[in-house]
Formats: sequence, C-alpha cells, structure tokens
Amino acid sequence: MSDAAAWKPGQDTQAVATARLQGQDPDKIHCPAWGVIGNLGDSICYAGVPAKVEAIQAELRRRVTAEDLPVRVIAPNYAGGISDGQRNGTLEMRYSLIGRETTNDGVCLHLAGSDVRGVIAVVACDKPPIGTLAAILERNVPAVIMSDGSIRPGIDSVTGEPVDIVSCYQAAAEPPAERRRIALEGSPGHGSCGGMFTYNTMQSFIATCGMEPLHMVSPASEDRRRIEEFPAQLLDALQVLAKRGIRPRDIVVPASLRNATLVAIAMGGSTNVVLHAPELARAAGINFWREVVSQEEFNRLSRTLPVLINARPFGRYSMVDIDGNGGLPVIVRELLEAELLDGDCLTCTGETLAGQVAQLAPPDPDGEVIHSLSTPFKPTGGLRLLRGNLAPDGGAVIKLAGVEGGMEEGLFAGHARVFNSEAALIEALSSAPEHFYDHDMVVIRYEGPRGAPGMPELLDPTSRITALCRRRGITIALMTDARFSGGSVGLVIGHVSPEAALGGPIALIEEGDTIIVDVNHDSLDCSELSDAATLAERQARWRAEAERNGGTHPLVRPASTRLLRRARASALPPLQGAGLSDVGIATAVN
Repeated sequence: MSDAAAWKPGQDTQAVATARLQGQDPDKIHCPAWGVIGNLGDSICYAGVPAKVEAIQAELRRRVTAEDLPVRVIAPNYAGGISDGQRNGTLEMRYSLIGRETTNDGVCLHLAGSDVRGVIAVVACDKPPIGTLAAILERNVPAVIMSDGSIRPGIDSVTGEPVDIVSCYQAAAEPPAERRRIALEGSPGHGSCGGMFTYNTMQSFIATCGMEPLHMVSPASEDRRRIEEFPAQLLDALQVLAKRGIRPRDIVVPASLRNATLVAIAMGGSTNVVLHAPELARAAGINFWREVVSQEEFNRLSRTLPVLINARPFGRYSMVDIDGNGGLPVIVRELLEAELLDGDCLTCTGETLAGQVAQLAPPDPDGEVIHSLSTPFKPTGGLRLLRGNLAPDGGAVIKLAGVEGGMEEGLFAGHARVFNSEAALIEALSSAPEHFYDHDMVVIRYEGPRGAPGMPELLDPTSRITALCRRRGITIALMTDARFSGGSVGLVIGHVSPEAALGGPIALIEEGDTIIVDVNHDSLDCSELSDAATLAERQARWRAEAERNGGTHPLVRPASTRLLRRARASALPPLQGAGLSDVGIATAVN
C-alpha cells in the first residue's frame, strides 16, 4: 500500500484512473511501472502483434494482483515502422531504415518519459525490433523481447512448391495473370517474412545475444504457444531479472554480441546484420568493430564457419520448418558443443546461454533442414566484407551464401552499367531487359544513408536481375551504396562507402569500367581508378559539378520531408550502423 504522505493529487489522479482501467489497486500507483510494448505498421508483418501484447498484458495484470507484486501496470504502448515488403522498389522505401530510428525514439519516449522500470516487447518486421532493443539498451531496465513470429509460406497452386514474398518479387517479368496468381498465393495468414531474411536473422541474433528466449524465435506468428504459453514464461523471466537486478547491458556484452554474430554467419543471415549489430552495440556502449570483432576476423570466421541451414533465400525451407526440427536451440547447441560460442554469457531467462540450451534439450540436427557442423549445408559462411579502391575503409558486404554463379575461383570481373537511382534501373529492366549481358556489373548509386536519403533496400531490382539471370543462364552482378533485403540473392554487393552523395569512389565509376570482386582477398576494385591521374581527374570533375550546384551534386535528389532532411544531415556510414547521429549534427549534403 502507498504511504499516505507520498500522495500528490495533481500528479496522481490520472494514475489512479489508469490503475482502475487496468483492474489494479490504486494504492500501488507509487510502485515501479511495468509495461508491455509492441511494434505496429501497415502490413501483415504486424497483424499478430496486438493479440500477443494483450495476452501478455492480461498475464501481467493477473500476476500483479494474484501474487501481489510490488509493481503497477500501465497501458501497452506501440511504436512502428513501414511495410518493407510493400514499399520495396518505391520512393517510400527510403523510410524503412529511418523507421528503426523513429522506433528507437518512440520506445525511448515511452520508457523514459513514463519511467517504466520493467518491460516486455513484442517485435515484428525488420527495423522496429532493432529500434526497440536499442531503446531498451539505452534505458537499461529489466526487459525481455519476444518475436511475433514468421508467416507460413504459401503453396504454388501450379507447382505445389512453397512460395513467399521473394518468389513474388522474382515473378515481376511474368505475364499479368501469372503475377496476379502468385501475389494471391504468396502470403497466407500473417507474420513477418519467413525465410532467413533480415527479420529472422535479427531475431536469431537478438535471442543468441540473450534478450529473447531461444525457443520463442522460430514458431510461426499464428502458433498458439505465442498466446497460450509464452506470456507466462515471459513474465517468469522478467520477474527473475527484476529480482536479481539483471539489466540489458549485463546481457548484451561483447561476448554475447560475438556469439550472435557467429550464429548469423552460420545461418547464412542477411547482410543487414552488419548494419544492425553495430547499432545495437552502440546502444549498449560498445564499439562493435573494435570490441566485438574486426572486419578481418569477421571474414576469417566466415571462411571457416559453415552454413548449417537449408533455408530461403539460398535454400528450400522456411523458419517454420526450422521450428519443426527443433528451432534455433539446435543451431546454438551445435555451435556450443564445438566450443565456438561462449556458453557463460547471461541471458534474459536468468540462465547462461549454455544453461538455457541444456534446459531446452533440443534434438540433434535433422540433416535436411538443419545440418551439423560435420555435414553442413554450405562449406563456408554466408557473409564477407570487402575492401579496395571502391571501399577504402572496408565494409562493402557480399552474401556468398546467396551467390548463384559467375565467380571463377573466387573472382568476378565485369563491365560497369551505371544507374544513378534504383528507379532508373527498374525502368531499364522493365523496358529493355535484353540490353543486359553476361558479366555486367550493375552500379546503383546515390541511394546511400545520406544520398537517398535513408539507404533503401533493393529487393525489387535484385529479384528482377535474379529472375533474368536464371532465365538466360547468365550472371549479372550488382553493386550499390544502398543495402539489400535478406531475401536478395545473386552476386550483389551493398554498403559501398563512402557513398556517392559524399563523393565516394562509387560516384566516379563510368560506364564500361572494369569492376573486380575477389573473395580470395576480400577486395572490391575499379581498374580505372587504380590510375592516379584518372582518379584525380574524375574527383575534380565531380567536385566542380557539386560546386556549380551549390555544394550538392546535381544527381542527389531533394529531401522533401523533415525525416529525410534529418537523415541527410546526420546519417552515419554503414559501418557505424547507418543510423542518425546523436552527437551533434553532421555536415549536411543539402
């Protein structure tokens, strides 16, 4: 009960009304607040979140009353993002990564502004989970995360094969009736993208680094466990964390982030992990590339650690198939038993990582969906970071697990086909696909964190190129200062930095230049830019064009909204997470 002297009617009267609305004792309004938060947005990715939030909220209300916990319950709160799936290939996709930042802002506003002392978060889609966890790490009060879960794949009524959103994007060149049929069949039910795309890459990352129970990652969004079993387990975990004083920054430490990075490599995860991992590390007060893993070590690990799952987009199965064969705990146990992970890291259940896996007792790898280290699905890891005269600081990322051909003994040499926007490439692929040839290296630029602004992901053009290459039996590579969906496959390289809008080397490439990718030496170079005189001449010309346009190169599109202007003024480079800087205001492009 509250001390009578603690009452302040002006501040307390609305808290009393809130307590009554939540079915709680008004005399507890001076106790610490616990709450539930969720992600919302305009797509099926988010459709299952409110039901889970309400189930957890009901369990929280029940438990606070039944067990007389010394906490008060406040109403759920939501922060959201856009629909990545629906916005790929459009100008609205520039807001996707910015949505990670605004989710961080919204969750921070709720947690700090409402003085929340304990929280459970239900997260969905790609970017809001990262913004949610970043805000939780900054607030640093006891917290547990639960994935809302994946959508189940559709079934192609003609072939009988599973289909998903990536199948739909790859069907862009099919006849109209076929495009309609695949669109109708590709996304049954609700939930986030179901392959080893960015959502499941980052949910696996978040759980392995300790902030989500391992067994809650892989069940489908529609799985009844998410409503009937997991809410009580989440409250159990939050009570343990609160009782023992375990906070998020006790869990997300360099060793746990390293564990999560290794799991992402072993699962052939999305290239977006090298954007989101540094951002989560930043929020925890950690420099990812200095304290967790260097670029050189990341590449060494990717060379030696195989891919253990046969999953979309580079394999056959979805996350619900992985769940049917034991889920993420199987993969984590396989790596723990090989002494590749630090099993002593603390997790949100109050157990160590090794202790949590032992308690879950997952089965052995089935050998078809989940493979063992001794008989992996692919012999080397899925991601590699490239450095060269096009990426002098490194950080250009290629997903080797998704490469379908075109490399000979680890080398690719192609002739540059330059496009100064994603829209220009989509138009060319739509109107004249016959003008693309084997060993073209498509360059998309002015789509970086500041240039776009917002660094959109390019699932639409990469999917069109993939379909074109498969149909004609050729290889067309793609390089960009933007980023990719986890569903992109092919010989694609993103995060090339410095970006074109800042005058980086990618801005200096000309049509027909020779681009060389060498994964034996993890390098990315333009042959013509190796000549000092050519480099100087092109740099001088680019700078002169920018100066004549008031300091901004004329190929940089206007930023028409406050959010886009904020990104243009302050977005960090990809190696630092491509987020919006909170240390002053960086020099704006325009």
